[in-house]
Amino acid sequence: MICAEVSLYPQKTTRASEIINASIEMLARENIDYSVGSLSTHLHGSEEEVWKGLRKMFEEASRSGEVSMVVTISNAVH
Repeated sequence: MICAEVSLYPQKTTRASEIINASIEMLARENIDYSVGSLSTHLHGSEEEVWKGLRKMFEEASRSGEVSMVVTISNAVH
C-alpha cells in the first residue's frame, strides 16, 4: 500500500478550478480511494491503483493545456 499527495497547477488559464475539479472527478470514475484537502488531494491504495490515479489526473488536466503536477509518494502507514 502507498499513498500520494498531489497538487495540480493548470497554467495559462482562467479555468484552473474547473480543470482541477475535472481531474479529481476522474478518480471517482476510476473507483480510486482519495480525499480532497484545501491544497492537495490524497490517494491511497495499492501501488497500481495510486499510479493509475495520478496518471489519470494528469491526463485529464493535460486535455486543457499546460499543467504542473507536484506529487509526494510514501509507503509509510498513516
